[in-house]
Amino acid sequence: MKNNWLTKSIIGIGLTSLFSDMGHEMTTAILPMFLATVGGTAATLGFIEGVADASSSIIKLWMGYHSDKIGKRKAIAVIGYIITALKGFFAFTTNWYQVLGIRVAAWMGRGARGPVRDALMVDLLEPAYYGRAFGFHTAMDTIGAIIGPAIAFALIGLLSYRQIFLISFIPGFLSVACFVFLVKERRKKHDGEVTFWKNIKELPLNFKLFVLSAGIFGFGNFAHTLLILRAIEILTPEYGKVVANSTAIGLYTLHNIFYAGFAYPAGILSERHGKRTMLGIGYLLFALMYLGFIFEPSKPWALIILFFLAGIYIALVDSMERALAGDLLPSHLRGTGYGVL
Repeated sequence: MKNNWLTKSIIGIGLTSLFSDMGHEMTTAILPMFLATVGGTAATLGFIEGVADASSSIIKLWMGYHSDKIGKRKAIAVIGYIITALKGFFAFTTNWYQVLGIRVAAWMGRGARGPVRDALMVDLLEPAYYGRAFGFHTAMDTIGAIIGPAIAFALIGLLSYRQIFLISFIPGFLSVACFVFLVKERRKKHDGEVTFWKNIKELPLNFKLFVLSAGIFGFGNFAHTLLILRAIEILTPEYGKVVANSTAIGLYTLHNIFYAGFAYPAGILSERHGKRTMLGIGYLLFALMYLGFIFEPSKPWALIILFFLAGIYIALVDSMERALAGDLLPSHLRGTGYGVL
């Protein structure tokens, strides 16, 4: 296939996600340790992530539908990227309640932009290129997720957690600039009345069944920040807190390298073996990885294998769920559909 899918807009979306995730992962990598300094616990981290994800899910559904209704997506995505950059304000928090508030606000921004950006991408692509385009986007997003923790890892000991949070504003600004200046959209006009419930009802049955499968998977999934915390808990008794913290961040960075490295090949493989097959393999690897964590492997090599599986499964799931949704959704329901997903 010719690379006529790799347009300026698709590259712009990729660069936007690279910078946005760089800033996000800079904060994510140190958040478990920072939270402990302001009175947070492992349970607190899980609560914050859960509330943030719930808030994000609600706004995803509405903003996806709203972009279908008005026939415009770019402005919504830009506002979402701006709000997501608010994570840098962790620098000014003094308790976990404030961390919760900022995390929820940032995640609502992330939720607003996600389905709108995915729908915009599909609007710009031919169906034959969905797999590789979403694989490319996932890879770019994850390169940012590699650079972010690497920067945090390099700065720990040189700067405070709060100073690292402030630095995260820089890639946040760059992400907004890339989307504003590089990405074009194809505006759509729809005939007839467009309402929220009408759009929900009109979603194809195959897409609804697909969302059910993805939802069942989602019940068992959780934020990968908890993998950092889990690695710290496993390694601390044998290696001490300082080494455990540094090793956990290193493992998370390695996880993101595997994630980035496999995302685009996963898109290419989906064109040969099918998106459904590749997604099923991702769900299977997910189960095997979490089963491995149950046995508390204390050796670094065992943890490397588990973080490798984590990177591969999320590369498959993240790329293939969005690409498969593109196959199943009609153009006038893409924003709504990605919001539901």
